[in-house]
Amino acid sequence: MVLFRSSVLLLVLCLLQGSNASLVQLNNNGYEDMVIAIHPGVPENEILIEQIKDMVTTASTYLFEATGKRLHFKHVSILIPDTWKENSLYKIPKYESYEHADVLVAPPILPGRDEPYTKQFTACGEKGKNIHLTPDFVLGKKQSEYGPTGRLFVHEWAHLRWGVFDEYNEEKPYYSASSKKIEATRCSTGITGMNRVDKCQGNSCTLNRCRIDSKTKLFEKDCQFFPDKYQTEKTSIMFMQGIDSVVEFCNEKNHNREAPSLQNEKCDYRSTWEVISNSEDIKNSTPMAGSPSPPVFSLLRARERIVCLVLDKSGSMGGSDRLNRMNQAAKFLLQIIGNGTWVGMVHFDSSAYIESELIQIISTKEREMLSNLLPTAADGGTSICSGIQSAFQVIEKKYSQTDGSEIVLLTDGEDNTAKSCVDEVSKSGAIIHLIALGPDADPAVTQMSGITGGRHFLASDNDVNNGLIDAFGTLASGNTATSQKSIQLESKGLTLSNDIWMNGTVIIDSTVGKDTFFLITWKGQYPIISLWDPTGTSIGNFTVDQGSKMAYLTIPGTAKVGVWTYSIQAKTNPETLTITVNSRAANSSVPPITVNAKMNKDSNSFPSPMIVYAEILQGNIPILGANVTAFIESNSGKTEVLELLDNGAGADTFKNDGVYSRYFTAYSVNGRYSLKVRAHGGANAVTRSLRHPPNRAAYIPGWVVDGEIEKNPPRPEINEDTQTNLESFTRTASGGAFVVSNVSATPVPDIYPPSQITDLEATLDGAVIRLTWTAPGDDFDVGKVQQYIIRISGDILELRDNFDDALQVNTTELSPNEANSQENFAFKPGNISEENATHIFIAIQSVDKSNLTSKVSNIAQVALFIPQANPDDIPPNPGPDGNHPNSGINISSLVLLVVGSVVIVSII
Repeated sequence: MVLFRSSVLLLVLCLLQGSNASLVQLNNNGYEDMVIAIHPGVPENEILIEQIKDMVTTASTYLFEATGKRLHFKHVSILIPDTWKENSLYKIPKYESYEHADVLVAPPILPGRDEPYTKQFTACGEKGKNIHLTPDFVLGKKQSEYGPTGRLFVHEWAHLRWGVFDEYNEEKPYYSASSKKIEATRCSTGITGMNRVDKCQGNSCTLNRCRIDSKTKLFEKDCQFFPDKYQTEKTSIMFMQGIDSVVEFCNEKNHNREAPSLQNEKCDYRSTWEVISNSEDIKNSTPMAGSPSPPVFSLLRARERIVCLVLDKSGSMGGSDRLNRMNQAAKFLLQIIGNGTWVGMVHFDSSAYIESELIQIISTKEREMLSNLLPTAADGGTSICSGIQSAFQVIEKKYSQTDGSEIVLLTDGEDNTAKSCVDEVSKSGAIIHLIALGPDADPAVTQMSGITGGRHFLASDNDVNNGLIDAFGTLASGNTATSQKSIQLESKGLTLSNDIWMNGTVIIDSTVGKDTFFLITWKGQYPIISLWDPTGTSIGNFTVDQGSKMAYLTIPGTAKVGVWTYSIQAKTNPETLTITVNSRAANSSVPPITVNAKMNKDSNSFPSPMIVYAEILQGNIPILGANVTAFIESNSGKTEVLELLDNGAGADTFKNDGVYSRYFTAYSVNGRYSLKVRAHGGANAVTRSLRHPPNRAAYIPGWVVDGEIEKNPPRPEINEDTQTNLESFTRTASGGAFVVSNVSATPVPDIYPPSQITDLEATLDGAVIRLTWTAPGDDFDVGKVQQYIIRISGDILELRDNFDDALQVNTTELSPNEANSQENFAFKPGNISEENATHIFIAIQSVDKSNLTSKVSNIAQVALFIPQANPDDIPPNPGPDGNHPNSGINISSLVLLVVGSVVIVSII
């Protein structure tokens, strides 16, 4: 048994290592199972489907050539929303869903904001989340501004699949090059064009040459690079793939390491092709002899949701109050699952028992009927395969195939026969969601959820953490629009020993309030429950289920916006109480605030660190300024608490993108861990960010043709700093389970260094260089480092590759602050002169109390000269007084005017 369990766990770890929501597989040089999902908010348009096909087909050819005849798109599924009419060409999806979408075609965040972008909040070389395209872009209405759709798709695919970044930077569009000229941030520098600023007064606009800003010594704000329409340069796809001649990625030979591009900042100055070449896709493929076939497309449309509960009632479920806790959670799911869902039920121990065929939920009657069929006694062994096979029978009795159906499997024990039905499960087309209860749930079932695209949860025996109810609640909504999903506002537990009261508040904001559901559970006796709405009115009529030790209440209509207050008085001591509150969007046209939580990997081997991510959005608009806390619980019930940050430092890739992150290293045991995130936003403290996404496609302002600029329509003017205040809100979200192995049973020495500094900035103030950065911690982003080592060089590659040999700056007066604090330091670079260097490059390494050193930081730079513009970009020569001819009357003109006036007066 032990040998089998270990081998299965190893197999599961191999399957899940580095996995994410994507179903894409590379098979014989071709990408299979890509999912392109059309958002339910997109109006029905069959031309859009044909344009998606054209885009991917042309992208496949472009990708094939760009990767040295290695990679192409082989099979693509297009997911049609259920808001579109049925069509005989539309098939039933298996595992394909919005959650697994690699590409989402959705309305723009704001009217006119049609820039394609990729959600990419992981490190260089790691896969992104998904690509966002708008219908107008796919329909070819934005080609002049962003280039052909197929070429742009390859640009975004490189973000998504290989974790490379843009070779431009809209926050740093220009830089001082070693040639002592101002250059546009780009790769390669062989791309030619003009730099101009569009000046408008009323409805009249003119293109002027860009002036040099006296403070930055670079071109003035709003200066833009207009590329030549016709060029011969072949690189780079990650700069401007819309240029006809561009067919390659920048490589080690032609990469522009001087430019402050995002690729340089995030990937340690490596070229995009260097990063791509290091991916498994390139390592596991060789150039093809001939050309690949065009992609094959499948059109899929979700049918009615089908869910079968497969519940463990074996003897081990009789301990730790597991059977009752499972029934509480199952009843909670049955109360909040969406109307129209078909639900069946199977129990299993050594055998399986069909308790209910599929019943469609249309009223309270069906919910109560199914609740009454939950198991009441625990006995016997564990036969997981029997339970799953019986679920297949339940589904097939109504439908001819199990494709796209969902099985919610809860089990708490080992089963040495579970591996026998893995192949049957993988071929079924059904999705297996696993809820592992306690530390002994069989690891073989994790494999089933992994290969079918299902969710994986852990609920420990520490019932105060509410893990079972959180897991079932997460599965309440299927492959549907966000406006239809059940959203968890609160999930909290408390063990009372000296006190008898559990008091608190729940915020119901204006984006939710429909189908609001309160659930209270207890362990001892039915407590006294009091609930008041925001006006102070007492709300009663809880339905009490004494047998399952739970009480619940549905607020009719739309719940009042504001702070709801609860007070629960225990009748026994000690007592464990929990409260859970779920709701749905108040208005289908107003997206609700949502929180999505995940780890960067589904499995990990000690001592490698992991990263926690929580993304807070309203629709696709990031929410900033929230207080976000992660709770990571081991299978033994021990909980670690982390504050997540959106500060662009440490584990956080981009500042203020609505993704809150933190390193996790506090491993205590081997096996499963669960993730839960709580987010709270206070009034006037949180904002919606209307900034453009960080990984958006470059907007082409116009083209230079025969020396003349042909302008494109202007991009909608949006203040980059625009943020709108948001009302108070609370949310909780389950991030599922992950598996950790090789955790030492004995204490280990300090093995974690400080995290890499990634936001080092430098400015030249006279003869002084001023530095700012975010402080790392003793262990990644926790604690305080012992010291900083700052080194400088006149050669960027020398500093990167031979940091220890570079000139060290005296930092004896620099005392490190706590992690995530702002650090400031100034120094005079005495030993590097303008004669032997055009720039000073600066980098930092942190050292902790165990003398462990961080990775070398990003490299900041300052120019030791005032850069010159290219001759074509220089405004007309100024006069001797420093004024340009078009800047008004100069001194000479003024003198002549005065003398002339005196002469005229004398004559008179």
